[in-house]
Amino acid sequence: MADMKSGASKQPPSNNSAAAYRVLARKYRPTTFDELIGQEAMVRTLTNAIAADRLPHAWMLTGVRGIGKTTTARIIARSLNCVGADGKGSATVNPCGVCDSCKAISEDRHVDVLEMDAASRTGVDDIRDIIDGVRYGPVSARYKIYILDEVHMLSKNAFNALLKTLEEPPPHTKFIFATTEIRRVPVTVLSRCQRFDLRRIDSAMLFSHFTGIMEKEGIKAEAEAIKLIAHAADGSVRDGLSLLDQAVAKGDGTVTASDVKDMLGLADRAHSLALGRQLFRGETASALKTFASMQQTGADPLQTLQDLCEIVHLLTRAQIIPDFASSPDIPEMDRQLLVDLADIKVAALSRSWQILMKGVAEVQEAPYPAQAAEMVLIRMAYAAELPPPGDLIKQLREQLGSSGAAASPSPTSGGGGGGSKAMLVRSGAVAAHRKIEMAEPAAAIIQPGVSQPGTFREIVALFDEKREGALCAQLRSAVHPVRCEPGLLEVSLNSGLSPDFISRIGQCLNKWTERRWMISVTDAPGAPTLADEEKEAENKRHERIDAHPLMRSVLLAFPGAKMTALRQKVTPIKVEEDEVSTDIAELLTEFED
Repeated sequence: MADMKSGASKQPPSNNSAAAYRVLARKYRPTTFDELIGQEAMVRTLTNAIAADRLPHAWMLTGVRGIGKTTTARIIARSLNCVGADGKGSATVNPCGVCDSCKAISEDRHVDVLEMDAASRTGVDDIRDIIDGVRYGPVSARYKIYILDEVHMLSKNAFNALLKTLEEPPPHTKFIFATTEIRRVPVTVLSRCQRFDLRRIDSAMLFSHFTGIMEKEGIKAEAEAIKLIAHAADGSVRDGLSLLDQAVAKGDGTVTASDVKDMLGLADRAHSLALGRQLFRGETASALKTFASMQQTGADPLQTLQDLCEIVHLLTRAQIIPDFASSPDIPEMDRQLLVDLADIKVAALSRSWQILMKGVAEVQEAPYPAQAAEMVLIRMAYAAELPPPGDLIKQLREQLGSSGAAASPSPTSGGGGGGSKAMLVRSGAVAAHRKIEMAEPAAAIIQPGVSQPGTFREIVALFDEKREGALCAQLRSAVHPVRCEPGLLEVSLNSGLSPDFISRIGQCLNKWTERRWMISVTDAPGAPTLADEEKEAENKRHERIDAHPLMRSVLLAFPGAKMTALRQKVTPIKVEEDEVSTDIAELLTEFED
């Protein structure tokens, strides 16, 4: 159905009183461009094109259901074929409505204006009928016009069959396509059409339009009721008029807010708003009671979670958009919720959104949807009590202080993990933020007779002794020691280590030393790795060997020589300025030219 302004279309009277009533969506369907509402840009373009006689051979109208696509197509057909009351007029932006062409098009009986439902006629044979008909001129109209509704339903072969005709149709033929799913229309078709995107109608415009219709009908309607219907229409005039018709029937000629709420299920909406308020306040018991009450009245658990998603989205928009809560499009119930929960931060709302998104999938797959929904609500209520991640990081940094080591958890502290397990703050060794990973804290009692490494090199040696080759290699090449003493190890890590690296190191040390170790990861630079230290020491030894007088003499005697074998074998040899080992003398005969 179209977007429209007030003004009932003229319809022939009927002698059958039972069939005389026409639903509001048809009775107030626009017949001219002036009656269209909310589509000013499209109307201006079309009227200018018709007035200047710059008409394309094909139009593509797209938009949501009930927005005015088919109605606009019929108005275009009337404008192009109107001949005026005297029968001598030309194409006009204001069709007269009284000539034979205007009447026949309004009554869907014009032989030269052909409407086809592409949803039911999708094949090549249907398009072939159009191609064959295009070759013949109009019978009585100025243009032969083909209106294809839901054109995206055509098959691929049907689209391909239409391309050549659509690109070069006869001058007396026009095509008007309408679709709700423009992405399913091939670009080869779109490139041959002039496209118009019909916009959703905002609630304020719908409210004004529906109010005017109620006045014309002589029906009393409460303003709040019209606002609720305009909001529920979701930008579609036809949907809104259908709801308005239903509300008039329910109220027996009077439209009240209570009737509309009952008709739209907004009583459940009030319960959903109360449930959302309780969840964000952490009132778990009250929230479960409200949910149980909603179930007793027939509320679907999945729909309840979806309503909560809508509430979270509404609250998030209120946090981002200034003066959102004061918008006239917001129902009073929703506006009150926005005021009550104005202190909820975006971080908490984002966390609730993720919980609900995951919960919707869980409820869809769960054998007992109601129980699954309850678990999601409990999760959401407890998450509401948690501080935002930014505040947690700030608190953690304050606790770390200058040392960078996190305090160990109390053995008697409550909570999920207890004091016997390691407390881990995962970071993946990313240096962009301060990161802490801790194994269990050091125990006060040290078992006698058990090796207690006190330096980082001793820790690495212990892993080598216990044949933990992979961990030993990682400790040597990717760990920078910052602080090390019995029971305490503070390090910084290179990238590429597994997330459980620190916990594995802590478990091994706890087992081998029979005491609890506290291991922390910090972003401090730390000392070089053992592998880097050994490489640096090796380079220094090589420099000392190269600086020895005997070495310089050999290299001068043999230009370009490389003492490769010597370098490989002198590692354990101490070279002094005035003393040369006999091993060096033996190796001087091995070199590469």
